[in-house]
Amino acid sequence: MRLWTLHPRYLDAKGLVALWREGLLAQKVLLGGTRGYRNHPQLARFREQSDPVAAIGAYLLAVREEATARGYRFDGSKISVPGPAASIQATDCQLRYEWLHLLSKLQVRDRSRFTALSSAGEPLPHPLFRIVPGAVAPWEVVTQRK
Repeated sequence: MRLWTLHPRYLDAKGLVALWREGLLAQKVLLGGTRGYRNHPQLARFREQSDPVAAIGAYLLAVREEATARGYRFDGSKISVPGPAASIQATDCQLRYEWLHLLSKLQVRDRSRFTALSSAGEPLPHPLFRIVPGAVAPWEVVTQRK
């Protein structure tokens, strides 16, 4: 499960669809509707919110907005509580780590998108996140230094 700190605009089609599905799975977990994934580290920052279901709902809403802008039809009725939610703090190093991680995926999966994004400068976060200085999140599984 990957719930990107990055703005969904950077994802390719495959990544955007995967994010939608994984976000819906995260929502189901937060609602107590599944036995699996209950202790998944990516859910930590949502669980820390006063209303975790509203937080994941606000997250999903922004993913759906990006999909709609691209002409996809993600079913908004699947969002249990579409926010509002307070912003979630995330670190600049987490955002940067995810940016490099995404670029490495796109280099293999979508060369034209990789080329376009490689010179894009600093990435924007998902609208739910407020970026502050800090290290990569402790829940992140750092596979290699990028």
